[in-house]
Order: sequence, then structure tokens, then C-alpha cells
Amino acid sequence: MSKPKLHFAHANSYPAGVYRQFFALLSQDFDIQSLDMHAHNPRYPVSDGWPHLVDEYIHELTTRYHEPVILVGHSLGGMLSMMVAHQRPDLVRCVVMLDAPVVGGWRAFAWHLLKRLGKAYKVPPAKFSIRRRNVWPSAQAAYEHFAAKELFAVWAPGVLTDYIDSGLKPHPEGVQLRYTREHETAVYATLPHHLPRLLRKGYPVPVGFIGGDNSWETSQSGHKHTQALVGRHFRIVRGGHLFPMENPAVAAQATREMIVDLLSEQAGKKVLKREALA
Repeated sequence: MSKPKLHFAHANSYPAGVYRQFFALLSQDFDIQSLDMHAHNPRYPVSDGWPHLVDEYIHELTTRYHEPVILVGHSLGGMLSMMVAHQRPDLVRCVVMLDAPVVGGWRAFAWHLLKRLGKAYKVPPAKFSIRRRNVWPSAQAAYEHFAAKELFAVWAPGVLTDYIDSGLKPHPEGVQLRYTREHETAVYATLPHHLPRLLRKGYPVPVGFIGGDNSWETSQSGHKHTQALVGRHFRIVRGGHLFPMENPAVAAQATREMIVDLLSEQAGKKVLKREALA
């Protein structure tokens, strides 16, 4: 029996290879595919609200698959997955958003205003990402640079190595990040402010949210609009915004349980967990 197909979309600045451990655990039950790096194809440039990134994602789904698939996305990837499913529900069985909160209400209005005033690149995180160091004399030097930072020090053993292996490319002075700081910053500065409008008439496929209990990103966005979208399919696990890197096992188990729950609800009846994945 073939495994259900799952398409994954990564967080901003973290290529899909960083999630190797997370994928390995989920691959026991799912056939997993992903785009290596979003936001880097010149045919689909980063622009306000990410419409071209949505088009790129839809192109990936229509090219790779001949049936609806499960979408799982982290941060940037979660928001893109939600927008793709809203635009093309025929391509999607369900969506799991990993620490990808819906920004709405006064926060969305304030963010829209900042963009209109040309201030999006002057506030965090874009303010800091554009100046991020991106060249090192060697891969080992890059590893030591990141390992010394609190954000990366809490990652599970081996995940930082996966980041180094999948995230660097040669540079005349040594190595450089493949995911450029210019593209990373552009994504931050064009974060959608219109997501609540997509939800006014309900959502066309089952969607769930899993967030970290120590996530600055989710705490800044609030839970109100995310919970309005997902209803009871809202779960908080231990960790920060990058909890899939901090504890891949917890993230994989929570994701699998959420998918089973979403597909069971979609069927309109209680089914055995294994049957829900069929």
C-alpha cells in the first residue's frame, strides 16, 4: 500500500535539507517531497503579499502530483500552504501550519501601514536580516559561528550539521549561505497583511496549527485569528519558533497526530488512525 503524499514548505532562510531528521521520522507514514528553496526563483519574485510565491507553490503541486496532497509548512511555508489551499483547494487534502500564525486585526493594519510608509525594511526582523553575516572562511567556521548563538544551540544534535550541509555554497573567500540575506529580508518585508480577508467565508479544507510555547513570533501575532481559522485543531508544544529543529521527534509526532485528526474530521466520521491516512 502506498503512503499518503505530503508536501512540505520550509521556513524563511532554512532550506528543506535542514528538516532531514523531521522528514525521516514522518517518512514512516508519509511520502514526503518539498521544494529545496522558496523565494529564489526569478520567475516567481518576492513581492508584497507573496502572490508569485503562491504561484510557484501551485506550480510545484501541479507538476509533482496527480491527486490532492497533504500540505505541511513551517512559518513562511505554513502561510504559503494556507494561501495555496485557499486558492486551489482541489490540490489539497489538509494543511498543517507549524508556528505560522495568522496576523490580523490591529496588528495587520499596523503592518500594512508600515509597508505603505516604506518602513518595512527598517523594523525587525528585516532590519537585522539584511545585515546578517553570510560569508565564512570554511564550513567549520560557519558551524562554530552558529553553534555559539542561543537560537542554534538549542537545536537537536545533528540538525545544525544538516543546516551547514544543505545551506552553504562555495564563495571566493570560503563559503556563503545559499539562502541569500537579500531574499530572506524581502520575504520578511512583504509579509502578508491580508490573511484574515481570506477567512471571512470559511476555509475550503481542514487546517490545523502547531506552535511553540516559547515562540516570539507566535506571541507577537496573538492567537485570536489563528484559532478562528483552525478551531479545535490548535496545539502548542514545547519549544520556540524553530521547534521542528529543536525537537524533531516531538514535531513529527504532533504533525502526524494533527494530520490524522484533520483527515478524520474531513471524512465526517471517526476512523482508525491508520485508516485516516489512507
